[in-house]
Amino acid sequence: MSDRQVIAVDLGAESGRVAKVGFDGSRLHLNEVHRFPNIPVRVEDRLYWDVLRIWHEITTGIDFAGPDVSALGVDSWGVDIALLDRDGRLLANPLHYRDTGRTDESMNYVFERVPRRMVFERTGIQFMVINGLYELANLARANSPLLDAAGTLLTIVDLFNYWLSGSRTCEFTHLTTVQVYNPRAHDWDRETLGAIGVPLEILPEIVHPGTQIGTYNNIPVITPACHDTGSAVVAVPTTTHDYAYLSSGTWSLLGVEVNEPIINDAAYAANVTNEGGVGGTYRLLKNVMGLWLAQQCRATWQTEGMTYDYAELTRQAVDAEPFRSFVDPDDLLFLPPGDMPGRIREFCQRTNQPIPETVGQVMRTVYESLALKYRYVLDKLIALSGHPVERLHIIGGGTQNL
Repeated sequence: MSDRQVIAVDLGAESGRVAKVGFDGSRLHLNEVHRFPNIPVRVEDRLYWDVLRIWHEITTGIDFAGPDVSALGVDSWGVDIALLDRDGRLLANPLHYRDTGRTDESMNYVFERVPRRMVFERTGIQFMVINGLYELANLARANSPLLDAAGTLLTIVDLFNYWLSGSRTCEFTHLTTVQVYNPRAHDWDRETLGAIGVPLEILPEIVHPGTQIGTYNNIPVITPACHDTGSAVVAVPTTTHDYAYLSSGTWSLLGVEVNEPIINDAAYAANVTNEGGVGGTYRLLKNVMGLWLAQQCRATWQTEGMTYDYAELTRQAVDAEPFRSFVDPDDLLFLPPGDMPGRIREFCQRTNQPIPETVGQVMRTVYESLALKYRYVLDKLIALSGHPVERLHIIGGGTQNL
């Protein structure tokens, strides 16, 4: 069989890349043709994605890949949204999920109109203030003119899909991360969105992985699992059903694959999530803060004149005393960007633990805390799903920390 080439665009919260992927009938061959940083922009007190820069880098990478390709597809981080006007123009730069505008008040605005348990019953999605549902709630409670002017609501990845193809659609696996999809109705959660004041006429068609939505420069644009974890999980090289996965990157997503969402009192109490997968499956999982802590420690030290690569940080962690201090990676203290070593010390002081001082001690605290949180979450998922786990597959950039 002749080698067929496709373009894969993978957008992460820290960086993006464009790869040219070939399949010769038995093996995949990947050639990364373009990599670029994904740097958000702060304007006054708000944090935005620089979507025009990302778009420029995507098209640059496609140009580098050349014309001899059969298709292209894009995946990205989850939860964020974009609004188009009625002529299809972007109304405003999409806000970053770490923007401080999404707060407990955003969530309370929703729960005053739809009980919290009902929101979970309708969506099956973990409650996190970063979810796009709460950005929509912010717009509604502020009577934002953006909602009045909106013609289409898209997820962040579907903004790029639209610019590539002209198709105003939302892909299933990515849409589920926003907490606005009802898996029982196989449709938008129109009841909740209507109750909080989102105009229902801006909700576009939902498409599934494998759908051709248009062309870009005569190249077919086909939706993969557009949520990056959805794509990662479908690529897990498993030979058994009895496995779990850990997609390790800026966020860690630990879970098992199930045929139907698990939406019950126990799942609600555990605050787990049911995200869409390929072939109509669901990923029963929990979001853990992940290597964001390591990334922000490294960035903080760099501003202080100390530059470390991740290999050096891992080496110093290995040399540090084990099991000295721990943090809960999901404490909201660690959500915003900033002085992460200082926040780790603050957490340890508040919980009467030894305070990590050296680089190695801080990184040891990060890595051991993540490992213990993974074990805790995995035990919860096994109990909830009744799903035996014989093997854990670790995928994503975090595998380089092994």
